[in-house]
Amino acid sequence: MANHKSALKRIRSNEAKRVRNRYQHKSTRTAIRRLRATEDKAEAAELFKTVSSMVDKLARKNVIHKNKAANLKSGLAVFVNAL
Repeated sequence: MANHKSALKRIRSNEAKRVRNRYQHKSTRTAIRRLRATEDKAEAAELFKTVSSMVDKLARKNVIHKNKAANLKSGLAVFVNAL
């Protein structure tokens, strides 16, 4: 167990950040699945805007790697344009 007050605080803050990151990552993956299931082009284009901003936010906060974010956005753009 941690011996210092600062270490205890670090444990608490790390857990809070972990839970927040996990929630945001999971909700982004759900939004991506919803976008891929869409067959209406107008709805997909609207969803693509929100999903791409969610992915960018995850990359900016280092929850996912920036190249993974770019690959996700690229694949989703190809999907939306093919509708």
